[in-house]
Amino acid sequence: MSRLFAPTRLGALHLPNRLVMAPLTRNRAGADGVPQPIMATYYAQRASAGLIIAEAATPNAVGQTYPNIPGIHNEQHVAGWRQVTDAVRAAGGRMFLQLQHGGRVGHPDNSGLTPVAPSPVPLSETIHTPGGRKDAVVPREMTLADIRSTAADFASAARNAIDAGFSGVEVHAANGHLLHQFMARNTNHRTDAYGGSVAGRIRFVVEVVREVAEAIGPERVGLRISPGGTVNGIDEGDTESIYPALIEALADTGLAYLHYVFADPDQHLFQQIRKGWPGTLIANPALGWGGPLPADGGKHAGERLLDAGADLISLGRAFLANPDLVERLSVGAPLNQVRDQHMMYVGGEAGYTDYPTMAAGHRAEELEHRDGELAGFTTR
Repeated sequence: MSRLFAPTRLGALHLPNRLVMAPLTRNRAGADGVPQPIMATYYAQRASAGLIIAEAATPNAVGQTYPNIPGIHNEQHVAGWRQVTDAVRAAGGRMFLQLQHGGRVGHPDNSGLTPVAPSPVPLSETIHTPGGRKDAVVPREMTLADIRSTAADFASAARNAIDAGFSGVEVHAANGHLLHQFMARNTNHRTDAYGGSVAGRIRFVVEVVREVAEAIGPERVGLRISPGGTVNGIDEGDTESIYPALIEALADTGLAYLHYVFADPDQHLFQQIRKGWPGTLIANPALGWGGPLPADGGKHAGERLLDAGADLISLGRAFLANPDLVERLSVGAPLNQVRDQHMMYVGGEAGYTDYPTMAAGHRAEELEHRDGELAGFTTR
């Protein structure tokens, strides 16, 4: 049997397998950021994952990226998420919540506020808003008071997540969002203690992680990174220096895990980080974006990463299109393909909760066969 299906532990959690549902933005929350009942259905359908990391939720209002992104900074958000965690727990699952501040990846039409960032460097891409795609605005450079209050907001959001029934949180320092913007040379032009050197540029990430860990316990905190990633216009400039320094600064924290996005087991940096990180490593294989899923959904790539030292494997689109992905991969069954990339980010059931399971497919085949027999039956 593949090690992907072997049980393991993540802190106090027993995981029935090593497959993690990666966080994927789905834009199904209300306009106020409150999770909707359909989100409980969606995540409960996928509860057979060893661990679900729920989609990015904002720790404060100014951190909102796009319309209909969930929040986790008021009582209504907590109540909405509690319906989700209750549904997943009832289905036998386990959940962490990703905490994401968009930084410059945002728009006043979405949050009602001017985005903030380490430096006033605008995103070169357009931003999705309720009125269509619009040019990004110049973000306001964060003051030292902003930096301190934002770290406190992450900690408060983490406490809210625990109150909402999550087993832990994942701090998002990847994919060109606020924490990643602090680490990258092209988005961080600061000359104070939070800019310049590698030590300065990783400082905010380290402080946020430590403050969140102090708030809820390090065993309930994960960190997501995407070394060398260029999503949302990021150019780190010195990737090979940033991440070993970040790992060294956090190695003694006792975090639940480090989540390495688009990991390549043959890459020297992956091997270096695996060697330097003393705890659980979740690896997300580099499967490309926008094209068809591999026929095995990433199983072979995941097994290679396990062989290279990863402890858990996260998959995104494969879980999106296959609620019963674990079962399908374990028996080698064909996978559903993502039907329409656009439907990932619009409201409603289509492209969200309507992907069939194997059992549903078998029932449909049986009904079709029965109907065919009845159509050919004549009485005498």
